[in-house]
Amino acid sequence: MEMVQPPVPDAGAAPADPPAADAQHRHVPVMRDRIVALLAEPLGGPGATTYVDGTLGMGGHAEAVLSASPGCHLVGIDRDPDALRLAGARLARFADRVQLVRAVFDELPEVLQRLRLDHVEAILLDLGLSSLQIDETDRGFSYAVDAPLDMRMDPAQPLTAAAILNERTAPDLARLFRTYGEEPFAQRIADRIVAARAAEPFSTSGRLVEVITAAIPMAARKGRGHPAKRVFQALRIEVNGELDALRRVLPGALDALAVGGRLAVLAYHSLEDRMVKQAFAAASSDTAPPGLPVVPEALRARFRLVTRGAERPEAEEITANPRSASARLRVIERVREAA
Repeated sequence: MEMVQPPVPDAGAAPADPPAADAQHRHVPVMRDRIVALLAEPLGGPGATTYVDGTLGMGGHAEAVLSASPGCHLVGIDRDPDALRLAGARLARFADRVQLVRAVFDELPEVLQRLRLDHVEAILLDLGLSSLQIDETDRGFSYAVDAPLDMRMDPAQPLTAAAILNERTAPDLARLFRTYGEEPFAQRIADRIVAARAAEPFSTSGRLVEVITAAIPMAARKGRGHPAKRVFQALRIEVNGELDALRRVLPGALDALAVGGRLAVLAYHSLEDRMVKQAFAAASSDTAPPGLPVVPEALRARFRLVTRGAERPEAEEITANPRSASARLRVIERVREAA
């Protein structure tokens, strides 16, 4: 965990310096207006309020929330130092209301403890890849460009996609592709990867895409999108421990909310969304045995669902920003303290 000081704005500078302008151009925050509206109520209360962006990225959601709620302060968390640099420039005009932290979002309880924050009024988790990570082709996240097989959100961590592909057994790779990519041809792809690496270890995404594509029967390729999409998703999740981090952060994020506080989560594939749905369902349910005529206060649900099911982007947003197409938004609110 590392506290990062956002830049202090220069009164004589142009409205947006190059890093800030770059972030604004490259990052289109998904469902921005809906998220701002859903978080406005808890952040608009009397006195200072705190908004935690657990996946700050290039700061698009944070900028919108800070603009809409002038009484709130931001704790922006990201593991990617490049994202923190760009977001810091973008948010420079809010410098006295911003604290940036380099950490993984599942370190949320430790971050809040270090900042001496017992509770916060709003938390956003925008899961998956940021625009920065997609667009930086040399980081290997994209199957559309030949690049080193890296896929690390934090370049300081040791595990890379190449290491996974070159070191794990075929059964382990097949299990990974099936579990995290929901890939129906997981075993065929894993076998082809192990055979190909015997001749030459994998180092670039282009060669991996070729092996994956050849492993999928021609008749099965139609209507499933890019042949490598599921395997690349599985590798990215494994490299960055994404689902494990999500599993750990959800209880901590719920516990961190003040009464009336809200947690918003944007998920982009079914594995993430299913985990969020189950956690929210459990938190918003009474724990009393069935059949009791009156539920004791201590056993009543501490949270309520703000969104019924998962909300999706409007058609106009998907047209303007195709990356938003798979987004699912769920929001929950704390309604009472823990018993």
